[in-house]
Amino acid sequence: MSAEATNPATPGPVVPSAPRRRSRPRIDLRRLGRAALLGPASRGRLPDAIGHVVEAHRAHHPDADLEPLHRAYVLAESSHRGQMRKSGEPYITHPLAVTLILAELGAETTALTASLLHDTVEDTDVTLDQVGEEFGAEVRYLVDGVTKLEKVDYGAAAEPETFRKMLVATGNDVRVMSIKLADRLHNMRTLGVMRPEKQERIAKVTRDVLIPLAERLGVQALKTELEDLVFAILHPEEYQHTRELIVDNASRADDPLAEFAEAMRTVLRDADIQAEVLIRPRHFVSVHRTSRKRGRMRGADFGRLLVLVNEDADCYAVLGELHTCMTPVVSEFKDFIAVPKFNLYQSLHTAVAREDGQVAEVLIRTHQMHKVAEAGVIALGNPYTAPAEEQARGRVPADEERVDPTRPGWLSRLLDWQEAAPDPDTFWSTLREDLAQDREITVFRPDGGTLGLPDGATCVDAAYAQYGEDAHACIGARVNGRLATLSTVLRDGDTVQLLMGQDPASEPSREWLEHAHTPAARIAIQRWLATHPVPAEHEGAEPAENSGATKATKVAEATARPATGTATPDAPVSRPGAAITVVDRPEASVRLAGCCTPVPFDEVTGFAVRGGVVTVHRAECSAVARMADAGREEVDVRWGDTSGCRVTLVAESFGRPHLLADLTEAMALEGAEIVSATVEPPSQQRVRHTYTVQLPDAGHLPTLLRAMRNVPGVYDVGRAQHHAPASPEPA
Repeated sequence: MSAEATNPATPGPVVPSAPRRRSRPRIDLRRLGRAALLGPASRGRLPDAIGHVVEAHRAHHPDADLEPLHRAYVLAESSHRGQMRKSGEPYITHPLAVTLILAELGAETTALTASLLHDTVEDTDVTLDQVGEEFGAEVRYLVDGVTKLEKVDYGAAAEPETFRKMLVATGNDVRVMSIKLADRLHNMRTLGVMRPEKQERIAKVTRDVLIPLAERLGVQALKTELEDLVFAILHPEEYQHTRELIVDNASRADDPLAEFAEAMRTVLRDADIQAEVLIRPRHFVSVHRTSRKRGRMRGADFGRLLVLVNEDADCYAVLGELHTCMTPVVSEFKDFIAVPKFNLYQSLHTAVAREDGQVAEVLIRTHQMHKVAEAGVIALGNPYTAPAEEQARGRVPADEERVDPTRPGWLSRLLDWQEAAPDPDTFWSTLREDLAQDREITVFRPDGGTLGLPDGATCVDAAYAQYGEDAHACIGARVNGRLATLSTVLRDGDTVQLLMGQDPASEPSREWLEHAHTPAARIAIQRWLATHPVPAEHEGAEPAENSGATKATKVAEATARPATGTATPDAPVSRPGAAITVVDRPEASVRLAGCCTPVPFDEVTGFAVRGGVVTVHRAECSAVARMADAGREEVDVRWGDTSGCRVTLVAESFGRPHLLADLTEAMALEGAEIVSATVEPPSQQRVRHTYTVQLPDAGHLPTLLRAMRNVPGVYDVGRAQHHAPASPEPA
């Protein structure tokens, strides 16, 4: 462990407030990490071994029972005796350093005990049963949760499966991931002894998985130092440039932030508000991001001001005084107290400016909010401790009650989808994608319930979050009372009503994958597609990128006319004489009327028109009476060869995305050749489709109608009943 990590840091400037209990100087992890990056990497022995951890622990928990810590240290030290780290230090320095990190953040005794023992089962002859017998079920669970799986058993899948195991264990006890994060932080601090390629590999996993987890668990003190260590390894040139900026700024004679801080202290003192005003230097990655955003860095850009008060109401009192007595930058104001972030973070953010153009960002929070902002879930202590009144009655939570009431929504969703991940590679890649989505939104259901979703989620994601695989039957949605497509991107605070079809055999559209933002939705859709492959006869002609759109879909979309409110039949087409037999005129040309498209074995009648052609109508067609009234010659006709026919069908459906693709695909699978298609504008969530199709055999019509009715969202399909044109057919 580096020497910098064992020496107390000097506290920042503090405004005198109410008398407070004197305690030893607190170790500032942010400052230690900064010192380690800026200074030489000298190494030293951890002073007084476990005594330093005990001192740090007592600062947060003065009444803690320290006996388990002493016993855990004795077991860890004896088990690791003779083992050395690659840096040349005795191995016991690693669990001690990890435990010190957690102790400084305020972890309770059980977590510290498990932290001291976290490598014993993995690297020594100590067994889990032994840990359980000597330290209890909770310590055993935590040690098991962070113990890696053996490569000899899992091969290349060992790393993803280890993380899967840790995440499942974290779902029952968030302290598992707290120990893992502290473990990775100390390993990253001492990563310089590794080969460059191994440093890079570990840094990338830290960047893609551990840092997002630290952010989501709210452990900012660990997250920011991990970011800086990864930055130094993966981007050495940019890191060096950022380091030079920080060093140059530190050598400046003037410090605008110190001047801002003194002015704020005066304002708050005059307002009789007890508060501490501290200067918080930005960490390396934050300086790098700020420099890229603003270009030239000014003195006030290298840090932020932190105002700490005792009560929530004091936060708003401070805000009012600063905005009254100083020049606020209104666009920079954010209230994370009234609306906390999904990782427990609470604070008021604002900024104030002075005449020379310098702008200082200000964070305002209570001491408790600050503790949670720095330590996140670690500050929550043991979530399984029974309330004080129940402890007084001797009640201890049973093992089956190990369900963390503080488990965040993102973790619950992660645990749900990881079960469905078919293999380690899918889990590993999906985990990285999921953790890259670093903002969460909340949407409301009509029944008052809520759904937590990542930023950018769509109605498809909401459907699978609410209904699981039953969401295959979703046909549409209403967002804030208005009809919306399933591809609609949701915003924080939206109300979403999902419209579900009634067919239990409903299936998802392949194009939903384009709009699925959450792993749960993507995996559910992919799993359905894997078990329902596209038939071979529909493969090859279209590339996979078409998301399952078949050739029939493209034909329909290419030939669909602009909607006009009523269906327009195709112009009549000459038909083979074998289909209809004209009793008295066997050689006459026959034309099936486009207004009613008769098919075998409809009751039909014929009329002679100009050119010796006989046009055939269904008997119930309204044109029959009109033509008879006009004196048209009626001709006796009957069906002959019934192979091949053309028919116009009307489908009534609920509106939903990709319905046209699904419907035409179902028709194509039944052998129907789409001649034309018309889709009318939606009306009150309902859509009317009109298709004229060519069938190889009239006997296929009932099967085609059933297939169309089985498409999710379609509630009725029937033969077209067109109104007759106003003028008679030509003589």
